[in-house]
Amino acid sequence: MRGKLVVGNWKMNGGLASNAALLQALVAGWRAEPGRAIAVCVPFPYLAQAQAALTGTAIAWGAQTASEHRSGAYTGEVAAPMVAEFGCRYAIVGHSERRHIYGETSAVVAAKALAVLAAGMTPIVCVGETLAERDAGTTEDVVLQQLEAALAAVGEAAAKLVVAYEPVWAIGTGRTAAPGEAQAVHALLRARLARAGAAEIPLLYGGSVKADNAGALFAMKDIDGGLIGGAALQAGDFLAIARA
Repeated sequence: MRGKLVVGNWKMNGGLASNAALLQALVAGWRAEPGRAIAVCVPFPYLAQAQAALTGTAIAWGAQTASEHRSGAYTGEVAAPMVAEFGCRYAIVGHSERRHIYGETSAVVAAKALAVLAAGMTPIVCVGETLAERDAGTTEDVVLQQLEAALAAVGEAAAKLVVAYEPVWAIGTGRTAAPGEAQAVHALLRARLARAGAAEIPLLYGGSVKADNAGALFAMKDIDGGLIGGAALQAGDFLAIARA
């Protein structure tokens, strides 16, 4: 049976004091149940803080990206093996902000997924369409092309991925795909993953998920949890979503 997973993406937010309070509140407020898990993906400078606060708890942690290169002359980049040394279970790859602000192609995202796997972590591979692509009726083509690149790179390791569908038009905008709309894309992704031998991996939804809409989204057949942005910065909101 597929497990449920909710991952907080802090993006470029945080500070030592505010992080400490947030992590402490999450540890105090989360009670693990069979088949349910949560994690936080934090900025690189705070990986050591997350490791110290969460080691031995029921909460996992991870990074928000990692380089496709193992080492070398790549000033400012952070390699997956470096991230792994901080006990990370996850690394997000292909978040829409990385694709659209920093120009990461599907080929780069696929290479990053492979690097994260090689370092012993689980890549959270993000796919999603822009509003223009949705309006043009190309959502299915876009998300499948993005997924295909990752599947081609990882091959038989597809069953070790987590995939997150995050429509770009719903990220940080307050707009959310209706549960049925999100489910339709998740069903499409699930069918493709099944052909790759990865039908049982977690499929997450991301895009303005809040405590008041999480229950309806997570009730959908193929939505196994969420990749949560802004609401992950408030312990009460994040825990309410996770409990949904």
